Amino acid sequence: MQIAITGSIATDHLMTFGGRFADSLVVEQLDKISLSFLADDLQIRRGGVAANVAFGMANLGQRPLLVGAVGEDFADYRSWLERHGVDCDSVHISQSRHTARFVCTTDTDMAQIATFYAGAMTEAREIELGPVAERVGGLDLVVIGANDPVAMVRHSDECRARGIPFAADPSQQLAFADGEMIRQLISGAEYFFTNEYESHLACQKTGWNPAELGEQVRVQVMTRGKQGATISTLGEAPIEVPIARELRRSDPTGIGDAFRAGFLTGLAVRLPARRCAELGSMLATYVIETVGTQEYLLAKSHFLRRLAEAYGDESAAEIEPHIRCPRP
Repeated sequence: MQIAITGSIATDHLMTFGGRFADSLVVEQLDKISLSFLADDLQIRRGGVAANVAFGMANLGQRPLLVGAVGEDFADYRSWLERHGVDCDSVHISQSRHTARFVCTTDTDMAQIATFYAGAMTEAREIELGPVAERVGGLDLVVIGANDPVAMVRHSDECRARGIPFAADPSQQLAFADGEMIRQLISGAEYFFTNEYESHLACQKTGWNPAELGEQVRVQVMTRGKQGATISTLGEAPIEVPIARELRRSDPTGIGDAFRAGFLTGLAVRLPARRCAELGSMLATYVIETVGTQEYLLAKSHFLRRLAEAYGDESAAEIEPHIRCPRP
């Protein structure tokens, strides 16, 4: 199954703050906010939603197609991704802008304050999906992740025009988008990925109620933090999948991307929706246990053992033939 992952490709600057942001917020003065937090640590890591999802899928044995825009400083990052099995031949290289930057500080509550610099990502609007499909002999699914807003709308329109199934995954860009843009991104999607807050935000901005939102897509996949994930397929009863417990909590950055990587891997090998979500939840725990979105190491035996502990031997047995990890 050929899956193209479109979206941001970025460098992450991840800092930790040894206190709580909430202790420094004065509700009555938020319109005059001026705060600085002394960070305890700085980690510079590879990131971007599309790259994170593609990396996760590749570590589970897939060869996803990464589609996005970067700067000439992408060479080392490209080598890393290709070495792990990601197809980067459809990545656009800007001649004038740097690769996007994500700067994020995380406090002891795992709350985050972040800033994103788009840089070369703005040139993603120049990418046509038709040549990507032609290069690989057709696309079975295009994931339209957080990206340059014009690029997101263009990719959605092109998928509809060419009859290519697509998954809408606007995530952080829902805060930027107005109701009309969100309707353009969602309508007709095979899959719609959100967290719980983003789902409510989409309803608020579009004017759709949850039932009307669900009618726009075939499957809505909603992550709900500690409550796990809910998969709602049009005309079927929702499926609830609990989280897989982590061994430790290091940094939450990228856990949503890892969940999508596991879920999409399940789709690629035609696993049922419940198993897709279990695979995604298990991979997400590896990310929260490490600092950085692509720093985890997967050993198949260890991964399946943890999967069985979280979801039972039947789940591990059904998933086992369909994944390949860097280590046995």
